[in-house]
Amino acid sequence: MSRALGLFALPLAALALLLAVLVWFKPFELLNPDAPPVESLGFESVRLEPGIFRVKVRADGSHPVTIAQVLVDGAYRTFEQTPPGPLARLAAAELVIPYPWIDGETHTIVVLTATGAAFDHTIEVAQATPDMFGDSALLLVLTGLLLGLAPVSIGLMSFPALRRLGTRQTGFVLALTIGLLIYLLIDTLGEGLEAGEGVLARFHAGTLLWVLAIVTAAGLIALGRSGTKPPEGLPLAAFIALGIGLHNLGEGLVVGAAYASGETALAAFLVTGFIIHNVTEGFGIAAPLTRHRPSLAAFAGVAWLFLRSSETLVETPTEAAHRICEDCGLGADEIDGLIANWRQSPLSRDEALEAFRATFDRPEDAALCEDCAMAVLDAAGKAK
Repeated sequence: MSRALGLFALPLAALALLLAVLVWFKPFELLNPDAPPVESLGFESVRLEPGIFRVKVRADGSHPVTIAQVLVDGAYRTFEQTPPGPLARLAAAELVIPYPWIDGETHTIVVLTATGAAFDHTIEVAQATPDMFGDSALLLVLTGLLLGLAPVSIGLMSFPALRRLGTRQTGFVLALTIGLLIYLLIDTLGEGLEAGEGVLARFHAGTLLWVLAIVTAAGLIALGRSGTKPPEGLPLAAFIALGIGLHNLGEGLVVGAAYASGETALAAFLVTGFIIHNVTEGFGIAAPLTRHRPSLAAFAGVAWLFLRSSETLVETPTEAAHRICEDCGLGADEIDGLIANWRQSPLSRDEALEAFRATFDRPEDAALCEDCAMAVLDAAGKAK
């Protein structure tokens, strides 16, 4: 058996070599060298500051993408690109566009490349983007508590009432909860797939959504069925609390993504809807305990499990800088040192970015770590 498996190593190695040749030498490009370039540009985030749009875009395509012009609401506008020049495959850039945007109005941004290709992004309701530090960070933490902890705690307060309900009445309450969850599942999948269409095709956002959904569901089911029989009572309540905590983590990510993309009004709408929905989640956690007499410690344990599974609703700017800068080979001490130095530096944001790029020998390395520089500047309080 082992010898037969070893013989498979030769064809697998030959296949790997063939794929490496195709990727490295790109022989199919020689078939039609005069073909027009294929370009793609994705809008990753839009920050709204007084009189300014800060747009982060990422490029993809067979050739470097050159941003030639920018239109806002049908009119050509001046802009500043950082870093300047053509964008290599999967490279990112920040466009600073001076524009007197109006609070509450709809604005459309169109980016034209040198080949004439147009890529647009619509801001449905314009509102200033909150900063990720200082008072805004505290506000986001409070938003996370209002989004997850408060409504679920209100739902758990229904435990005495649920204990006095009959089987049919309890089934109705649980059916209401499950119905809301199914509706949100269908609606969220639709919204997620629609949002994935705006992401660069190379990232396969739609496929990633389905894979994460299936893996998460399969993991929870496997964990719940790991024993000899399905969980009941307190174990079932603990599994529900774990699942709801992970679900609420996703809700926090959705709200954070809406803030990051400049959709502040959408974020406020999502928070309101999630708060109403999350009250029924407390019903689902409390229902398995109604035929038992759980102690206060049991309730505290379920609450702790819920909090632990959803505690990363808000990521601080410093934590984001550490996460993003790992890909650039910077250690934790180096990142903290950069944050401390730039926090005390009199340089503006643009001057600090230029100083960051000057530390690299090759421009492509600086472009690769552009996200790291922006994250460190945000953590240092130089977001504007």
